Order: sequence, then C-alpha cells, then structure tokens
Amino acid sequence: MTLRQVAERAGISASTASLVLNGKGDITQGTRDRVLAAAAELGYAPRPSRTRSDATPTLRFLKLSKHGETVNRDHNHFISDYIDGMSHAATRRGYTLEVVAHEGLDMSVLSNTGDVQGQVILGTELSEDDIEALSPGRHPTVFIDTYHRHLSANFVDMDNDQAVFAVVSHLKTARFERIGFVGSHSDVANFRLRDEAFRRACASLGIKVARQDILSVAATREGAYAQARQHLAAQDGIADAYFCVNDIVAHGLMRALQEIGHRIPDDVAVVGFDNLPMSSLLSPALSTVDVPKRQIGAMAVNLLDDIINSSRPQPPMKVLVTGRLILRDSTGAKKRPGPTPA
Repeated sequence: MTLRQVAERAGISASTASLVLNGKGDITQGTRDRVLAAAAELGYAPRPSRTRSDATPTLRFLKLSKHGETVNRDHNHFISDYIDGMSHAATRRGYTLEVVAHEGLDMSVLSNTGDVQGQVILGTELSEDDIEALSPGRHPTVFIDTYHRHLSANFVDMDNDQAVFAVVSHLKTARFERIGFVGSHSDVANFRLRDEAFRRACASLGIKVARQDILSVAATREGAYAQARQHLAAQDGIADAYFCVNDIVAHGLMRALQEIGHRIPDDVAVVGFDNLPMSSLLSPALSTVDVPKRQIGAMAVNLLDDIINSSRPQPPMKVLVTGRLILRDSTGAKKRPGPTPA
C-alpha cells in the first residue's frame, strides 16, 4: 500500500496524509481520524527512506487480526484512536511510527520485525499462547487492548474491573433490580475480563443474577442480534437492565429487544462498552463506557521508549487505564421509583 492510496481512501491530499502520519502540521482532528483509520484499514507501512546513521528511529504498531470478529471495520475508529495516541507520543519522543496490518498469525513473518527499535502489538484477538510466542522477539514489545495477569509481558489496557463496577453500581443505584449480562464466546481476553468483573461486582454489591439473564453471543453485529433474539424469545421474561460486553453486542441486543416488542429504556435498560461513534447515534442513544484509547496508545509508546533507553533489563509492566461511564437515553434519565412510604 502507498501513501497516495491512504490519501485517496481518506479523501485528502498525499501531502496532508504525510503530515498526519508523521505527527506534524495543524490538521483538524476529523482529518487525522480519517487518515489513521485509512492507514490501519489498508495496512499501510511507510517505505524506509533514510539511510544515514542519524535517521529517525522507528517504532512499529502491529495491527493483528487473528479471526476478524472484533478487529474489523466496525472498530476502525477505535483502533485509529490508539494510533493517534501512539503517533503523538512517538513524535514527542523522537520516533517515527509505522503502522502494519496482518491477517492471521504467521509467526515466521511476525518474528522478522525489521529495522525498528520496538513494537506495540494490538492484542485484542491474541490468546495467551500467541502472546508468549510473540514476547521473546528481537525487539522490546508492548501489548495493548489485552491483559493477562500471570504472563511475563508488557501490557497497557483499560481497567475493566473499575469500569464494570461503575456500570453495575449505577444500575443498582438507579434501582434496576434484575440485572443481566450479555457476553461473547469470541476469543477476546477483554471479554473474559469483563465477564469476571461483572460477576465480582454483583457479588460485592449483593446482586443475584439469574442464569437465564446471562447470554453469550457472537461478537459481530448480525451474530449478536440473531443469537440474542433467539435466546430472549425463548424466555418467559427479561431482565430490567443488561450490561453488554461491548457496543456492537449492545446494538445487536437492542435490535432484538425492540423487534420482540420491548421498549428501551421504558421496559429494559441497556449499557455497552467502548463508546464507538455509532453509540450516540442509535435510537435510543446507548449508555456506554468510554475507553481512554489515545492515552492507552501514548502510554504504550512511553513505556516502550523507557524500556529501549534503560541501561538494564526492566521487569514486565502491566498498566491499566481508568475508563468513564457515559449515561445516555438507553438507561433512562430518571431513577426507577422506590417503595411507596408507609
């Protein structure tokens, strides 16, 4: 892929695309987002042009799509925010950032990372075995959008426990008595972490969750809708509120609920996770967790630079960044009524 193809996909000039990808120029945020999303989608990697010994050192971002159930067009904006944060931090620390996309996991290709000082790897769809295979590479590596407590590797991820507890705590405070969870059987570490966090939050807050109110669906928009509709149609009743493992799943659930005849939020509330741009455009607008994606990207580059410039080997670092609950129409503006005073 060439710079001109990225520019054409983003609908701008090649010179403007170059400024964005090199972290330069007074470019609007909307234009930056389009360029970074186009670069990630096309798998653009700048051709090496410097041969002098004082050439700007390079960091690489590997966008890995193992099965494509979550690393796909629906999440390009999400990933472009990661790239934006990495690009700013790389420029401040004196690096050039390359963006390279791979579909599938060909370890023989991935292990040959070329002339770079370090790499940030999108670990969304990677298993523990994948991360262990990629960790002992030739260059320092930081994984983002995934987290494994017991692996000896560098991670920067959102704090799922904090964010999910904020969601469940809000639903309890708003007097939703019957709370459900919609997870996914897609192989994504953050989905498992949110499932575990939901169960811990409910236990801590004294909330009992009925088995029938826990669903596991596909992570794609159509798959989540079809499987949620099948499950809900077979139940005698539904929960008062559902927390969904991400916004795509929440969208599928909302569509299924509405087709069955349930009103949102009058009959049932729905909360997602990720704050994708489409979330505010749904009807009703989706309450969700905003993930600090640019900060995560910047933190990964800062951590990578510290590792590269350390005079001695550094212990693995695991960094969790706090998210923020955004309340919109899908959970209702008012609390549910409490018991009538005697």
